[in-house]
Amino acid sequence: MAEVLVLGAGMVGVSTGLALQARGHDVTIIERGVPGRETSYGNAGLIQTEAVEPYAMPLSPGALFQIALGRGYDVKWTPQGLLSQLGAVATYAWNSRPAAHRRASVTWGKLIRQSTDRHGPLIAAAGADNIIRRNGYIEIHRTPAKMEAARKTAERFATEFGVQARLMSGADLRAMEPAIRIEVEGATHWSDSWNCADPGGLVASYAALFQKRGGRVVNGDAGDLHRHGAGWRADEVEAEHAVIALGPWSPMLTQRFGLKVPMVFKRGYHKHYHMELPPHHPIADFGNSVVLSPMRRGLRIATAAELTPHPRLSPPQLKHGEKAARELFDIGAAVEAEPWTGRRPCMPDMLPVVGRVPDQPNLWAHFGHGHQGFTLGPVTAEILADELSGGEGWAELQPGRLKRG
Repeated sequence: MAEVLVLGAGMVGVSTGLALQARGHDVTIIERGVPGRETSYGNAGLIQTEAVEPYAMPLSPGALFQIALGRGYDVKWTPQGLLSQLGAVATYAWNSRPAAHRRASVTWGKLIRQSTDRHGPLIAAAGADNIIRRNGYIEIHRTPAKMEAARKTAERFATEFGVQARLMSGADLRAMEPAIRIEVEGATHWSDSWNCADPGGLVASYAALFQKRGGRVVNGDAGDLHRHGAGWRADEVEAEHAVIALGPWSPMLTQRFGLKVPMVFKRGYHKHYHMELPPHHPIADFGNSVVLSPMRRGLRIATAAELTPHPRLSPPQLKHGEKAARELFDIGAAVEAEPWTGRRPCMPDMLPVVGRVPDQPNLWAHFGHGHQGFTLGPVTAEILADELSGGEGWAELQPGRLKRG
């Protein structure tokens, strides 16, 4: 048994603590705030077994032209936000080419398909079934062309990855979701996936389970990590091993220990709205770059990505998403005055960083899950915990690949 210090109490950090704990290690998590209140809180609440391909940058001339002019809502940017990470964005674009994206998808698909299997036992043990729905989510398609593209995607995902999906007509959709008040061409029901009515609450439940099993969550400064003898120390906590699981804040720490991480920071926004008759499933309206999820606090409107270092109080993507949501549903007033915002830690090769930090004995990396840390935390936690306990880890995810890049 080893003593392990985990830095960060988001979904990835708390899942790491639980996985190490299950292997008999003595684990302490350091978190500056409350577990699950940072990046893990601000997502659409989906545990996505169907998301077998990582998000690629649109590379068609038309899409790039729209992005460059700032006309679309899938990706927004500011000059400062783009220039500050231009090299990482360029590498992300290079890895979005079809051949490179297919290579990344082979590993990504193996990870994502495990997600509900890994979450399931933790949800049960944490007593969190009351906030989990196992009925998938719905992706709507407004035009015949979008519906035909969706049909091809569903067939390919079923053949290559075993993903279950049901293609629905507009009438089928209205029968399943009577709150939708306009006609659309059709929809895909991604029935494999689960969804959560309180993402931050699920992380908090996992953290409570970790503590119930003997783990410690200490409020402190993870940035204080430093060598202490043969081990590591942060604030007043000492341990033989340390795991960096700080999401978008991880590169600032790894750079001190010789590992430069070229991360792409995609900012997202969400806001909750009152709704008398919410949908039974989360509704993805990717044509408008938005996901509408029924949550405890109301209908959560979650946006796509923005490349900017500073959040906006009135982001155009959220305005556009609210307009699209009001077209679909009868929605009331906003629940909160200002939107939530947070950054997604995306790696340019689209794969998370999981394993030993080169040239730093007993220092481990576990971050870079992009849009899917909430989904993948328990999956990659098992990989990290297995390697720390003497296993081989996954070569494709090793931090050493950044040294070679």
